[in-house]
Parts: sequence; structure tokens; C-alpha cells
Amino acid sequence: MTQNKLKKAVAWAALKYIKPNSIVGVGTGSTTSYFIDALATMKNKIKGAVPSSIKTTEKLKSLGISIIYCNEINSLDIYVDSADEINNYMYMIKGGGAALTQEKIISAIAEKFICIVDQSKYVNVLGKFPLPIEVIPMACNYVARELKKLGGIPKFRKNVITDNGNLILDVHDLYITNPIKLENLINGIAGVVTVGIFAKRSADIAIIGTPEGIRINYRQ
Repeated sequence: MTQNKLKKAVAWAALKYIKPNSIVGVGTGSTTSYFIDALATMKNKIKGAVPSSIKTTEKLKSLGISIIYCNEINSLDIYVDSADEINNYMYMIKGGGAALTQEKIISAIAEKFICIVDQSKYVNVLGKFPLPIEVIPMACNYVARELKKLGGIPKFRKNVITDNGNLILDVHDLYITNPIKLENLINGIAGVVTVGIFAKRSADIAIIGTPEGIRINYRQ
């Protein structure tokens, strides 16, 4: 089974967690795009979707799914998104699509976080995928110097401006053994908007696509 077929399979599997009259948070990326296609089949049964990016907003609108924004609600029922890496503790690296800040905000107000991934994203230790960090432009050089002290190799993501008007630093060669500690540490660096470690707010359920079928992991 190809990777795209695995992505499509987990995206459609997430539909069973969507309850009638719910508000659904929707992430950004290729796997989540398949989920939006699936969600469109029940768009008249939900109140609407909270998008995590301009790109997601555009696709939701194109399929006739009602848009609800974060500032219009106090909480939402469920958030469905993918990850660049996820481990057995349901900690994740996210931000390959440069929407990590919005994704972190939506996950914070969601009662349940469903992570949909193919098995290539499932890892024992986070860090093989470069860790994305959204940074205010004037702080980029300072933040990069601080990140080098943590043992990583930060590189500016070329030709990428976030929806918030900021830049992305991708940190290579990290071996993240304590994701919560590192999340707090990097978020404490002046000029960092947010880091793509999702450990303080981890996934509640992971739907993992494998050639043998769908595997479901639950946060302990």
C-alpha cells in the first residue's frame, strides 16, 4: 500500500470520532487534506470547522464546510491533525507545513486531539525530523545562537513566511529524550513564537496507517 493510500485510510478512519453538531478543528498538511475530503461528506451534520491555516481555510470553503474561528468559541469538541513524528507517549513534532502556532492554539482548546499518521511518522525518539520553530524576524539570529547551545543545527526555512508574518527555523540533529522540558525551554527563548514540540498538549488518540491495516493508540 502506498503512503498516499495509508494517509487516505487514516483520514477516513477519523470520521467515526466526529459527532453530529460538533465543531471540528482541522490541521494543515497532506494527510489532513484527505481528512477534509472525508469531512465534506458529513458537512451538513456538523456545526463547522476551525481551520489552522489559510490553506486549510481555502479548502474547507471550497467544499462548502462552514468556517468557525477560534475567537468565536471557548472550546471545540475535537481537533484532527497529522504530525511529522509521534512517539509511544503521544508526543509529537509538528510544523512541517509552517502552521504550528495556529495548530498549537487549536489543540489547546480542543477537548480531544486525534492524530492521523502513516506508520513512517511513528518513532521511538523524536528528533530525526527537523524541529520547526516559528520566530519573530528580528530575533532570528539570536534564537539560532541559543538553539546551537542546545546541541541542534538551526537552519532558516527558505522562502517561507508563516500566516502570522514570521519565519521558520528548522533545528536538525536533535535527540529529544525529554520533550516537555525542551518544549518549555525553547518557548522561553525571547523571540520564539512557539516550538513544534507538542508534548504539554499531546494527542489523545493516534490513528496509524500500516500495510496490515489501521492501528489505534490511546494516551495513557
